[in-house]
Amino acid sequence: MKNKKNIFEKTVYSIFLILGLITIGCVLLITIYLVIAGIPAIREIGLFPFLFGKTWESTSENPSYGILPFILTSIYGTAGAILIGVPIGFFTAVYLAKIAKKRVKEVMQTAISLLAGIPSVVYGLVGMLVLVPSIRSIFHVPDGASLFAAMIVLAIMILPSIIKVSITALDAVPKEYEDASLALGATPIETYFRVSVLAARSGIATAIVLGIGRAIGEAMAVMMVSGNVANMPKLFESVRFLTTAVASEMSYSSGLQRQALFSIALVLFLFIMLMNATLNFFLKGKKERK
Repeated sequence: MKNKKNIFEKTVYSIFLILGLITIGCVLLITIYLVIAGIPAIREIGLFPFLFGKTWESTSENPSYGILPFILTSIYGTAGAILIGVPIGFFTAVYLAKIAKKRVKEVMQTAISLLAGIPSVVYGLVGMLVLVPSIRSIFHVPDGASLFAAMIVLAIMILPSIIKVSITALDAVPKEYEDASLALGATPIETYFRVSVLAARSGIATAIVLGIGRAIGEAMAVMMVSGNVANMPKLFESVRFLTTAVASEMSYSSGLQRQALFSIALVLFLFIMLMNATLNFFLKGKKERK
């Protein structure tokens, strides 16, 4: 009996090991492919003209391949989405996990799950038909397709990830922590924010990281509401993100233009990897110091 159990455990361990190695292998293959496909254009255009050039005219007679507008737009758009989405998602998660009645929690969690399952193109379509005209009429701008519209759409799209993971983290906090805080005279609200949230901060940080990843990697919805024009980023002007730059031109690109699009993908990939590595470093550093 013991031998059968050991064989079963070794088999399961081997399966998970193989699956883990396959995952790592896929990441390595993607990395190698992007490096091989992206380096030639950077070498021909020049690193600084490519990263810090302000003009992208890939189809003109004298093409220019500067992606600084795309980089800044991606940074500003993601930051704006996080500033809008994280507070809403965080307070919603605290309310559902600690304050809401059971029936309300069940209904809202179902709605959040449905929100997570909506395709990005639907978000883009609704944003294009409802949000863009609203921004145009409210702020009296020529075109509502702008960086601001993209921020709002991205903020809505990251809400399910932030809320669901944060609720899971808050529900995992031992009940004894809250009972001890209440016994010492703290109010329920003080207990939720000063005890439960602090105990679940690692999971909440993970939720924010997932939200950032979703915001940076989104293409279709952003393309439909941002105007998709290679301008330097301004709040109420049409802009183009790194993701939309690749998606909008890849179908008809060729030669150096196509290589430059792979270089944009490489920059985006490295940017996401750097951000994840930085966040993981700080999170692990906090855990080790405790």
